[in-house]
Amino acid sequence: MTTAAQLNAFLDTLRQSLDPDILSSNRQECAEYGHHTLPGADHVPSAILFPASTADVEAIVRHANAFRVPLFPISMGRNLGLGSRAPMRSGQVVVDLGRRMNRVVEINEELGYCVVEPGVTFNALYEALQSRGSALMMSPTAGPPDGSLLGNALDKGGGSGPAGDHFGNVCGMEVVLGNGDTIRTGDGGLDMSSHPNWHVTKYSFGPALDGLFTQSNYGIVTRVGIWLNQRPSAIRPFFFTFPDDDDLQEIIELIRAMKKKTLVPTLIRATNDLYLLSSQERHPRSGAPTAAPLSLAERRDLQQRYGVGSWTVSGALYGGSDEALKPGIDMLRAHFEASGKARYIPFEDAQAMPHLHAAINSNSGRPADGELGMLKWRPGGGAIWLTPGTPMDGLMVNAFQAQCRKIALDNGLDYMASFVCGPRFARSVHAIIYDRDKAEEAARADRCYRAMCEAFRERGIFVGRAPTQYQAFHQGQRTQQVVNACAAIKQALDPNGIIAPGRYGIE
Repeated sequence: MTTAAQLNAFLDTLRQSLDPDILSSNRQECAEYGHHTLPGADHVPSAILFPASTADVEAIVRHANAFRVPLFPISMGRNLGLGSRAPMRSGQVVVDLGRRMNRVVEINEELGYCVVEPGVTFNALYEALQSRGSALMMSPTAGPPDGSLLGNALDKGGGSGPAGDHFGNVCGMEVVLGNGDTIRTGDGGLDMSSHPNWHVTKYSFGPALDGLFTQSNYGIVTRVGIWLNQRPSAIRPFFFTFPDDDDLQEIIELIRAMKKKTLVPTLIRATNDLYLLSSQERHPRSGAPTAAPLSLAERRDLQQRYGVGSWTVSGALYGGSDEALKPGIDMLRAHFEASGKARYIPFEDAQAMPHLHAAINSNSGRPADGELGMLKWRPGGGAIWLTPGTPMDGLMVNAFQAQCRKIALDNGLDYMASFVCGPRFARSVHAIIYDRDKAEEAARADRCYRAMCEAFRERGIFVGRAPTQYQAFHQGQRTQQVVNACAAIKQALDPNGIIAPGRYGIE
């Protein structure tokens, strides 16, 4: 436990040794940083630090070790539904890397990568590529456009296009470890001033260290390389809608068969009606004391008004021209419409449907915040993201959606889910939207999250990301051997437990 004297001495040392503007302990600003969308109380930091360089981060970590002050690093803190900017526990010092460490260090057109600091947002990289007329294309996330590329990748976030696996496209990191040492992973670790391979090859000499710094608290990542794709001459998003909830079983089978043919370069999403349409609507009983979940009849009315069914399938084809892509669209139509249930939405019609714009933008490499409208579905701003993944097995995925739908309804909440599908694996986002201002509803949202997690765990399925409030809970679901290994690495790289104690359940 850090004493007030230790904290004050730490802050005074930083004021004297670094730029005085590097820190804030303003009560209102700390309260804003401590706010989140999860059930339970806010976690208010004792101070906020704004380093401007890796050297500043090194100094902060050294002094934090000297005074035993726990730090909570964030990039932009825009991981809504997962914890936002709030530290693991009240009193930790937030290190906001995004405010001043926000440079696009390099864009390499020939080799197809960029190098960014933590404060480079999806919008910022998009604008940088646009301003130079780049032939490269980024992979945006469905989350906030002002979220950090680096932060999203380190939390194993996903996006659209061929580079949708954001951590999978990270190559080469700069990291300040919890003990104050700075390392560069991969070929960046060569004892030379020049590192031409640093951001083009993942597998250098010795262990691949990069994975240690995803969803962990072993160090503070201050720079990463990210691979980008060549922008195709033509992009044609596609949409199919299916009428019934249990159509998901056939949808998953159809998507898996299509992805195995490698015709579609993007991941293919299957999104349910309320996940899609909540961005355009408010719950019809938002002002009532109890906002009961929508009935099937109410959902049917929404579906009819917006021209979709219970599930909407989306993706995109890339090619040399619109004409060259036409045979691919015809093949997709033949494949999905053979089910007798799919209805094709022509691209020209989709452009006039605002609820489909998020998919159009993301598959075209443009950051957009269309899906975040769902946060206003109910008042109070409560949101929890549950992110399990399953094999691309239609029977299994449909069983999960039916079970989770019942759990949501039993807790008085609407079922909202989107499955992002490849040939083998479907990563899902279950959005639990609730009124955080009502303690009873927040308790129901908490029960809903835990019950859904248990439904997946019972069948050997784990989450891919976790809200801060539930990270210790999920770490406790792992074997003791894994927990011990995480603790041993922590002890080696951060012996005083300075970096984000408790993050992802690692103390």
